[in-house]
Amino acid sequence: MKQERLGEQGNFIMENPDLVSGLYFPLANEAGVMSSVSPDLSGDSKMDQNSFLLPPVSCENLHNDRSSRNIWCRINGKELWSLTGRSAWQQAKKFSRYKEPVVLEAGFMHHKITRVSEENGLRAEISSVVPATGETVELMKIQIENISSEYKNLQMITAIPIYARSADNIRDHRHVTALLHRIKTTDNGVMVIPTMTFDERGHKRNHRSYGVFGGNETQKPMGYYPVLGEFIGEGGNLETPRALFESCLNVKGANYETGGYEALGGLCFPECRVAPQETITYVIAMGYGKSEEDLMKNCCGFLSETAFDRCWEQTKEYWKEKVNVSVQTANPEFDHWMKWVSFQPMLRRIYGCSFLPHHDYGKGGRGWRDLWQDCLALLMMNPDGVRQMLLDNFGGVRFDGTNATIIGSGQGAFIADRNNITRVWMDHGVWPFLTTELYIHQTGDLGILLEEKSYFKDMQASRGEEKDSQWSENEGEALKDINGQVYSGTILEHLLIQNLTSFYEVGEHNHIRIRGADWNDALDLASERGESVAFTTMYASNLEGIANLLKELNKQGVESFELSEEILVLLGQSVAVYNDIVKKTGILADYCRKSIHQISGEKVAISGEKLQEDLRGKAAWIYNHIRETEWVTSKEGHGWYNGYYDNSGNKVEGETETGVRMMLTSQVFPLMSQTATDHQVKEIVKSANAYLYRREIGGYRLNTDFHEVKMDLGRMFGFAYGHKENGAVFSHMAVMFGNALYRRNASREGYGALISLFDHCNDFKKSKIYPGIPEYIDANGRGVYHYLTGAASWYLVTVITQMFGIRGYYGNLVFLPQLLNEQFDEEKQASASMEFAGRQLKIVYKNERQLEPNTYQVTKITIDGVPYKSKNQEHMIRREDIISLPEQQLHTIEITLN
Repeated sequence: MKQERLGEQGNFIMENPDLVSGLYFPLANEAGVMSSVSPDLSGDSKMDQNSFLLPPVSCENLHNDRSSRNIWCRINGKELWSLTGRSAWQQAKKFSRYKEPVVLEAGFMHHKITRVSEENGLRAEISSVVPATGETVELMKIQIENISSEYKNLQMITAIPIYARSADNIRDHRHVTALLHRIKTTDNGVMVIPTMTFDERGHKRNHRSYGVFGGNETQKPMGYYPVLGEFIGEGGNLETPRALFESCLNVKGANYETGGYEALGGLCFPECRVAPQETITYVIAMGYGKSEEDLMKNCCGFLSETAFDRCWEQTKEYWKEKVNVSVQTANPEFDHWMKWVSFQPMLRRIYGCSFLPHHDYGKGGRGWRDLWQDCLALLMMNPDGVRQMLLDNFGGVRFDGTNATIIGSGQGAFIADRNNITRVWMDHGVWPFLTTELYIHQTGDLGILLEEKSYFKDMQASRGEEKDSQWSENEGEALKDINGQVYSGTILEHLLIQNLTSFYEVGEHNHIRIRGADWNDALDLASERGESVAFTTMYASNLEGIANLLKELNKQGVESFELSEEILVLLGQSVAVYNDIVKKTGILADYCRKSIHQISGEKVAISGEKLQEDLRGKAAWIYNHIRETEWVTSKEGHGWYNGYYDNSGNKVEGETETGVRMMLTSQVFPLMSQTATDHQVKEIVKSANAYLYRREIGGYRLNTDFHEVKMDLGRMFGFAYGHKENGAVFSHMAVMFGNALYRRNASREGYGALISLFDHCNDFKKSKIYPGIPEYIDANGRGVYHYLTGAASWYLVTVITQMFGIRGYYGNLVFLPQLLNEQFDEEKQASASMEFAGRQLKIVYKNERQLEPNTYQVTKITIDGVPYKSKNQEHMIRREDIISLPEQQLHTIEITLN
């Protein structure tokens, strides 16, 4: 297998991808179509959990199932050839010298497979795309070229199973739900309109139509195989369909109707006489509609080569413009790969955390963490609309500091957990501040802290410890005051509640309780006595960070803040109280008790200076407490932070009878939060390199081997070591380790963490994935759970704001690069292109003296060739000076490092 770079826009080419298992490619649009396609065109297509056009697939189905978007070609009335390689006889030759060569060419949301059969003298290209223009359809352009020296009679037949129902029905009433199908043929395709839906929503009348249509400028299908069973025949299957072996095709005509069977998009086109070097072309549209008419409208306008080609170019251009962040370094392959990393957050906003073959869990949508972390990438690429998105997201915060865990399909839509399942992730309060802080620095919009938003309300109360028996769905999902009015508090108030309640919810070692889990969902078996030291450090950092924002607001004349009177109990306590676990938890219980069902609605004015003092005091207490109690060492003299306590109340990390126990998460957050001292930064790196780093699988493992199925900490220890959360290279945390190291000015070490992942992912022979970053890398080095991972957002933000050091500071643009000398190209330059303050900028760093980050600093800035002089900071451009630049053009900022 050979993978090559084709250009600067994310395009790539690969030979014989069909020889690698588990490959799949995303095809989707923002109208809701979500498809996956493998090299042999298996994979599925769906609009949501209950609307699958093609049969749902998991990763194992890609190579075990016979269903695919198959296209058959009958040659001279007798020979059969699958354009996707999905005939039994082509499969049998796959590993022999008779294997047909296959080439993949792909880029953002477009995919083309070329297959050549020397035996049959044919060359086939199948191009796949989902229109960016919003039609709910997946398109294929099929081109068959006669590469022989003889005329050939060719007839094309599609064999695309139409599943047309919920993923739940793949095993739950599979046959019964087929009985709901009403199948019709038209002049150019097959439609399936189920009468009802049987899924978790109950028995309801169906309002979704599905179909497969085909044709070109001059031809329509001559007939159809609308029923799967009739096409494969008795004893047949989709790789040896009996219908194609019969002397008479026995197809159905247009306007044929039947029902109660598994359906097939079996379109049979007229036979064509094809001259040598001549090509015949067809377009296939697989789509959805709210009615038969809507289905036809979505699909039939594309059934020509001209229409398809227009859609292909529009879609390529649309996604190219969306990915508007790029870098140029001494490594063009890294620059190209970064395009895909930048694209991945867009995929997660479309697919959620489900709906690709490895992501075969959940019913779509994103989680709480995803809402905030995906915004990080948006702030780098397309900040328009982020403000409203953040405000809407804060509507998911409860007054007890927890948050809604069921996210609706619309922005700001949160759903009450009607299953009455209590689940609290103790890290959820961390992320909103990190994203809001980045937003404020990128935009200068401190005023967002004073905007008001309601609070989420459902039955869950007291941070999941109690139920509000008075609440009912009829009251709505917004917190009310004693007068029955929806209560709204400032965004500042939301942030304070999330972080202050977390400060008080501690276990027996005075760290925040781990509850249902933290960032690592597989640490889910320590809800009673488990504690997370790692995330306690981040709550300290957040409290201090909020105080810093208040200080900046004070400079702008905002000296006091209106807060709910209930919050007063969480403020103004002494260090003696902080040391007293019983008193701390009692304060939290008192606060929660006052807001189980409703709150007073009364607000009080609090001095900004006193609030700052209180927050900084709490942060300082956490820092000191953790530094004094959680540093551990090994017999070999290495030191690092213990990050957890298990459900037995024991320290998780350190030197044990079964060997060293160390977790990467436990080091990331003490570094990022500034809990670790400068000396400890170096010690942590040494320890991580000794116990966690494995270059052959991409870098830093998530943890050492505990040699125990640790039932008092989490299910992750039931996984085989080296897989997923138990000791894999988990990209998200490996990237955050790099981010944390950059924040501590450990430039080379931070670069090492990031580049190790890139080197591995970019080596196809090892990673076996298309360009991009997967959720994790398994024990054999294979990338798994590709595309839908928060690691992409963090990688992009780290490269731009830390490696390149291009970031906002209260709306101004600062340059604090940590690029290594080896990252500068032959001209001793490195650059990044991005949007800031509504202007397209290309920032070019010039390192003529070939210095390293610890020896260079910004000495000169020019904008479009004109020298720029900052009033206060040599490394900063004022926001107003950027806004004054003309719109609709690219501006070049050159920065000299000396």
